[in-house]
Amino acid sequence: MDAIREAFQYRSRFEGSTMVFKIDFPVTEAPGFPYLMKDLALLSKVGFRIAIVPGTREAIDSALKRHEIAYGYGAASESGEPARITAERAMPFVEMAAFGAATRFMTCLSASRVDAVIGNFVRARGLGVVGGVDMERSGAVDKIYDKSISRMLDLGAIPILPCIGWSPTGKPYNVPSDEIALAASSALGAAKLFIVSAWSGIRRGRFALPESVETREDGSIVRLTPQEAEALIASLCAERAGGSERIGGEAQSGEARLDEAALALRELRLALRASRAGVERAHIIDGREEGAVLQELFSNLGAGTMVYADEFESIRPLRSRDVADALRLMEPFMRAGTLIRRSAEQIQERKGDYAALELDGSIRACGALRDWGEGQGEIAAVASDPRYSGMNLGRRIVGYLIDKARRQNMRRVFALTTCTQDWFESLGFGEIPLDSLPAPKLLGYDKGRGSKAFALEITA
Repeated sequence: MDAIREAFQYRSRFEGSTMVFKIDFPVTEAPGFPYLMKDLALLSKVGFRIAIVPGTREAIDSALKRHEIAYGYGAASESGEPARITAERAMPFVEMAAFGAATRFMTCLSASRVDAVIGNFVRARGLGVVGGVDMERSGAVDKIYDKSISRMLDLGAIPILPCIGWSPTGKPYNVPSDEIALAASSALGAAKLFIVSAWSGIRRGRFALPESVETREDGSIVRLTPQEAEALIASLCAERAGGSERIGGEAQSGEARLDEAALALRELRLALRASRAGVERAHIIDGREEGAVLQELFSNLGAGTMVYADEFESIRPLRSRDVADALRLMEPFMRAGTLIRRSAEQIQERKGDYAALELDGSIRACGALRDWGEGQGEIAAVASDPRYSGMNLGRRIVGYLIDKARRQNMRRVFALTTCTQDWFESLGFGEIPLDSLPAPKLLGYDKGRGSKAFALEITA
């Protein structure tokens, strides 16, 4: 039921918004590609505005090699990646590969009876000579024809933007798909940019990740702030510079290791640039995983890694409409005897003591701070959704309550517990004698539960 509620909640929030999907070419060769297209077609049919930017790097490489046309790379572009030098004689094959890749998307979308349009939506300019190297027919985005794209979106069609842009005089240029996806997301005011690739992504154990980065049980990253993404990029750059073959404790061949690091860098840089360009959320997902887009879009935990610019989570005072959700979170713990039983009326009566941690509109953790006088406050009713155990929601609630106690000039916070003493000790609490509790609290102490008291001294 929770999954269904989340899906309706996200549909309500993002329906009618624009989402850009940059999909790498290897995804189109995976067995699950038709299912990915069915999911995008479904999103379009229910009111989401979808635009697709096909990645064509591998398709172009293959076409040029097949026709024995040599190519090289110039100086690094704004994305941090070397820019392909596109010779004049290579351009027809680049166009062939680009439109061939775009046609794959149109074919699958047609099977789902969704209109798709491959169009000249990108005005480009030549890169010219960069660092003494003539980039020939390689270009950059000069303008996205957002009004033309919006007209297609208004008609319920899915625009497809190949990696070709045209100058005002009609000269075609080879433009990186990442740059087109970024420019289109910005010009269209996209709420989301999906970066869809054919690998399992950055995971703890395969890459050295800071402890603060939140991961799932399989080690995959749930989300990153722009600051965390920036720090991770710097770390990956250092690893690549060192040619590391053993990162995060898992040995791999040097070439495979560096290829993964390069791919991770490209995706993270694009996500970070999108965030800085005003795109609320950039999502990096494995396009081979069936249903990954829907899971990432319609659930809080998702299936990929999100780099977010807006406030994804917030801890705030409990509201009357949250009481039922807080009670639902506490119920399993009350049944197990970990928490004392409380009714909705009791929570409502002391609503001002409670705080709620909200993830995208859903209450996923709660806790309370009760002022007992004598400069002491009790932390109680701490509960979090077990599905989000890797996100340390309980710790965050307690941290918020400690800060609240500090603002209220309390000198100590304490908690009574029967079976979570190790957890409280990990937060810096230490066991205290029961007779050090405030007199009013001690009068109501339930000897039958046999709870132990743990406290944390608060410094200014």
